[in-house]
This record gives sequence, C-alpha cells and structure tokens, in this order.
Amino acid sequence: MRLPELCSIHTGYTARGRLEPTAAGGVLAIQLRDFTSEGLIDPERLTRVQLEGVADRYFVRAGDVVFRSRGERNTAAALDERLSESALAVLPLMILRPNPEVVTPEFLAWAINQPPAQRHFDVAARGTNIRMIPRSSLDDLELDVPDIETQKRIVAFDELAERERELSQMVAEARRKMMSLILVERTSKMWARTKKGKTPQ
Repeated sequence: MRLPELCSIHTGYTARGRLEPTAAGGVLAIQLRDFTSEGLIDPERLTRVQLEGVADRYFVRAGDVVFRSRGERNTAAALDERLSESALAVLPLMILRPNPEVVTPEFLAWAINQPPAQRHFDVAARGTNIRMIPRSSLDDLELDVPDIETQKRIVAFDELAERERELSQMVAEARRKMMSLILVERTSKMWARTKKGKTPQ
C-alpha cells in the first residue's frame, strides 16, 4: 500500500526564526534535535517555546507519527501516551496521522525505518551538503501492511529483539570491565613481585 492510503501526511510548522525556549507558558515543541540516535523521541526532554496563533494542524498527539525529512537518517517515531499534551512539530519534521483501521502508529514507524523504505528514500534524497527527502517521496512510498493483529505481533517481537540486543551489550560491557579489573589486579601482583626481586610467574 502507498503511504497516503495508510495515513494523512502534513508538513511541520515553518519557524520564521530561531525558536527560543521559555521557562513558563508557551507550547511544547518537537524539533529535529529531539530525535535520539536510535530514532526515538522522549517527551520528557522536549522544551517549550513562546508561540501564539499556530494552526492546530501543526500539533501532534499520542498516536501520531513524526518523520524526519532532513539529515543522514530519515526515520520515523511513533508518539505514545507519554506525550500527555499536544506538541508543535517543526520542519523539517513531517506529521503522519495513521488511519487506525488500517495501520497502527508503531507498525507504521517500524515499517518506515526498515531497509526497503530507507532504500526508497536513498534514491529520492536531494541535496549535497544536507540530505533532504521531498514530500513526493513519501507519497510514492510503498509498504507491505498485514492485518492489525499481525502488526502488533511484529512490533512486539521487534521490541523484544531490541531489548535482547541491549542486554547483550550490557553483558559484553560488564565482561569487559571484569576482565580489565582482573588484568589490573594481575599486573599489580606481578609488579609487587618484581619490586621484591622475584621473577614474575
């Protein structure tokens, strides 16, 4: 299915100048820098900016998907219930509002982040210094979309696989630190024996 059959596609808000953070009031804003290296958005890290009179179509809520159309990685992030209030999506972010009868936000973001979709964007990317994905590339994107229950299972399995990867990294790091401690302790003992005139074992 083509992306417009799965969701509505909107451009983010065009800021006329630098958006200055405000300590109180204002609106939450999601900017390109708010994407983590893993392509996620943490609502607790969002800042507020002072803006008034912004059209509602530029605000995203839990259940929407945000796509970054500029940069080396053109990934999407599904917004969940942790986003307790609407937030302003700022260009170059794009807003995808899934049709809940056809696709879940989590599966839509997952599918966009997979190699087939990323290869599609590689072909369509413009710009030499700054990589940009045109709106037409989103309109032309084809995704394989199973039924809703299968979508949920795929996303759940992917989350488990990611958790396994994180745990494996933690175990590998703990093993590396333990080996370093053993080597340091062994080196200290050898040095102590050397100072006493003994031949290291």
